[in-house]
Amino acid sequence: MNAASIISQIVSIETLVGSNFKKWNEQIHFVLGVMDLDYALRVYKPTPLSNTSTQDEKSAYEKGEKSNRLSLMIMKGSISSDIRGGVPDSENAKDFLDSIEEQFQSSSKALATTLIIKMITSKYNDLGGVRGYILRMNDMAAQLKAMDIEISESFLVHFIMTSLPSQFRPFKICYNTQKEKWKMSELINMCDQEEENLKAETPDSAHFTTQRQGKKRKLHGKDKRHVKKNNDGNKAKISCSKTRKCNFCRELTHFQKDCPEFKEWLAKKVLHTTAYDNPKKYTQESISPRRAKEVKIESSMMSALNAVKFQQEVLAVKDL
Repeated sequence: MNAASIISQIVSIETLVGSNFKKWNEQIHFVLGVMDLDYALRVYKPTPLSNTSTQDEKSAYEKGEKSNRLSLMIMKGSISSDIRGGVPDSENAKDFLDSIEEQFQSSSKALATTLIIKMITSKYNDLGGVRGYILRMNDMAAQLKAMDIEISESFLVHFIMTSLPSQFRPFKICYNTQKEKWKMSELINMCDQEEENLKAETPDSAHFTTQRQGKKRKLHGKDKRHVKKNNDGNKAKISCSKTRKCNFCRELTHFQKDCPEFKEWLAKKVLHTTAYDNPKKYTQESISPRRAKEVKIESSMMSALNAVKFQQEVLAVKDL
């Protein structure tokens, strides 16, 4: 193995920070095995040489010393400085690795608890297919088995079948009526085939769901102008609120329909138009309630329109 390959193998090892001990341990064994340096972890037991040592014994000793020295260098170089001080130092690579494993025995218990909770709460949700779901459950069971928490295959098969959604109900009934117990490989193949059958039976609904998810709601008119975006770039709810502004007096405290000045102007306009056409026949009573409602004349304004004021308004209009 050339120098570039050796460096790339060493660099590929993750730094041990505490939470990744399992992955770090696997990478250490893999890299040392590829580099043919795991001899110190497998067989090497240092025994001092003597004058009577054979050539084979000398070669084995030199191989073990080299493997032990380089293994220690690689392991110590891939450990975080925060952890390195808490690990007892040793000149033997296997003893040093065993000391690190002892430091992380408590964390393995926490990992086991996490895996058990994850297995219990996991549900099949179409992501990755039923095959991927079963393989993930099987992987968690294998990790628990490595921690001396063994789950039998028959229990795991039954547990996975129980966790499948209601779409698999006929399939689960068929499984419960059979006397034979399925192996994990049979469970994966059967569930995968059942999933394909379910997809083939409901192509229209699947296509409809896909279209509904991909279709965006189109906005028209004022709704389109009031759409705002939040910090995540997603469209926020449509705002239906309007700015309070009077188009007659330009005040921001009310709308035009509630403006006193607008109502007064509108009342005068009605008087001007009607009185100019036929001033003799026009009286206060001639303004019908419906007409007053249309021009939004209040009762207080109606009472002020007496006959005297009305005649003054008529004369003023004629003088214009």
